[in-house]
Amino acid sequence: MESTAMITPGLARDLATLGRLSEDTSTESVLRGLTTALAAGVPGCSGASAEHWRDQRVLVSGSHSELIMLVEGERELGEGPSIEARKIGARASVTDVLTDSRWPRYDALATRWGVRSALVVPIDVAPAELVVGLYSVRPGAFSAQGAHSLTDMLTEQLGVAMANMSEFDEVRTDAAQLQAALAGRSVIDQAKGIIMQTSGCTPEAAFEELRRISQHHQVKVADLARLLVDEHQRKSRR
Repeated sequence: MESTAMITPGLARDLATLGRLSEDTSTESVLRGLTTALAAGVPGCSGASAEHWRDQRVLVSGSHSELIMLVEGERELGEGPSIEARKIGARASVTDVLTDSRWPRYDALATRWGVRSALVVPIDVAPAELVVGLYSVRPGAFSAQGAHSLTDMLTEQLGVAMANMSEFDEVRTDAAQLQAALAGRSVIDQAKGIIMQTSGCTPEAAFEELRRISQHHQVKVADLARLLVDEHQRKSRR
């Protein structure tokens, strides 16, 4: 009797690594890692796809380019297991596209790309939603029992990975904003120095002059300071 287990030690290990972030980590890299892990680690799985939905926008990844085209084609058709899983918020599957009668246009498209069976799992990772698809070149590759355990593991591991990704993005955003603020402060100090050199005023008076001109022309102080510094540098080069 064939085993119904869909979780292997290798798959569990690879899914756990999705939550380990580095400087190069992005939503795209997490999705690529996910689809690669599923294709390699789930018995009977020939390939996998992942859709990341947020604010009505979708990012699609796949272990194979054909599966990306299948998912995008399904969305254009408006029928298929991914559409169904996202609509009902529960797993959807196709045991055999050659005998399935619910989505004939999808079945024809899947057959074109060599897919015989599919399992699609929606995962809520608020504020986003993931729709994970597993595909096989043979019929009946994914059991209901195995799908239940796999769904639980995906929900847990992807929840951790996406939460870490969100926190990491916030840290990177804060760092970028701090860097921009420091750069703005530096150019303002340079502009103040130019004004002090030409007018002999104090640092406070130089900043007040910058602020007065910026308000008059309705530009940010940092932008005005950058223009002043650039102009000063051009004159110095002449």
